Amino acid sequence: MAESPTTPVAAAVAPTMPARWVPLLYFGFAHACLAVAALALALDARRLVGFFYHPKMLAVVHLVTLGFISASILGAVYVVGPLAFRMPLPARKGDYFAFAGFAIGTTGMVSHFWLDLPAGMAWAAGLVGLSMSHVAARGLAGLRRAPVPPEPRFAMALALLNVLAAAGLGVVAAANKVRPFAPWSQLDLVFAHAHLAALGWGAMMVVGAGYRMLPIILPSAMPGGPWAYAAPIALECGIVGVVCALLTESPRLGACAAVVVVGLLGFLSQVVWMLRHRRPGPTELPRPDWGVAHALESLLYLLLATGLGLSLALAERSETTLRLASAYGVFGLLGFLSQIIVGVESRILPLFAWLWGFADRAYATSPPSLHRAPARLVQGLVFALWTLAVPGLALGLATEQVTVVSTAAGALLAATIAAAANAGLVLRRLWRR
Repeated sequence: MAESPTTPVAAAVAPTMPARWVPLLYFGFAHACLAVAALALALDARRLVGFFYHPKMLAVVHLVTLGFISASILGAVYVVGPLAFRMPLPARKGDYFAFAGFAIGTTGMVSHFWLDLPAGMAWAAGLVGLSMSHVAARGLAGLRRAPVPPEPRFAMALALLNVLAAAGLGVVAAANKVRPFAPWSQLDLVFAHAHLAALGWGAMMVVGAGYRMLPIILPSAMPGGPWAYAAPIALECGIVGVVCALLTESPRLGACAAVVVVGLLGFLSQVVWMLRHRRPGPTELPRPDWGVAHALESLLYLLLATGLGLSLALAERSETTLRLASAYGVFGLLGFLSQIIVGVESRILPLFAWLWGFADRAYATSPPSLHRAPARLVQGLVFALWTLAVPGLALGLATEQVTVVSTAAGALLAATIAAAANAGLVLRRLWRR
């Protein structure tokens, strides 16, 4: 039985102790969604390859974007917020209701996409939007009082505001599909929503959380100063420009995309600065560090997605650009956002489990080493499978090679199951008395 929070050790730990079950609910749901997406691609690739804007492929895409990426970020807010930003986020009833709404809404959206029933997407999208708004509101309130430098708080606040806008635009797109009322074409509306969510929510959250988490993972000195502000400011300006240009079919889309590139390169310059200012890591941390390997590989995919995205923004729409858009989506969503989530989660989950294992032992006996809790062989296998899966999916979807897509999706499915099993092993080893 855990020690009472009134005791000295518990009282010192309690304000920044992450919630126990809420993040695990989000992480578990995220892995289930990615596994289902990979399974669908592996078993039904023949019906899914080709132009991506059709109901079944949109269902798979939302399993990745909403189900895995957004659920993982929402769960990480409850862990990274207290541990890295030192802002209390204790679990309340509203947080469990928000998770239930998010899971029900995401499942409803995916199922209605798969069945091509647009009428059901609108209520499901609204439920997802309300649930994400709850977490965003809690995060924004916590950031106001977080005792950390303002640079990461600024970028993270932008991400939380962007997700509110992305959710609202998603609801508009879902309702417009049922009964058109928006002054924009449905495809332009979908493109704008997708980029606002991927760049404004996903990439901006990587910038904000990365300023705090990457120095812990590498480890390195913490970045700061005017250049740390420049990246999220440029990125936000570019995102707003890209969304407006997509909605209005403006010829300035290429220029706005270039501003996004400037913001992303600014963030990468901060990563290079961190790599040049490394600090000694924990002596018990095994080498190679697979979490760092995932993070660095994800940044390579960020470069690929950035270059390809800028090229597509400058080019006229054609059959070739639509094919390349599939590779662009794989590089950005799976290679960059999803893989950096895998890397960061492989480091924060053992720390999260260790803290609760320490609490379960009444703060009197330390759990086993958090660096030795994961299965090293499984971690290496997950990295190898991700390394095979992402380029395979990009190539297969861009060239409509069914066998390549099925094989790469099978590798992604195996990686997802192995990562989830390893997470369960970490919890078992550190929570067991």
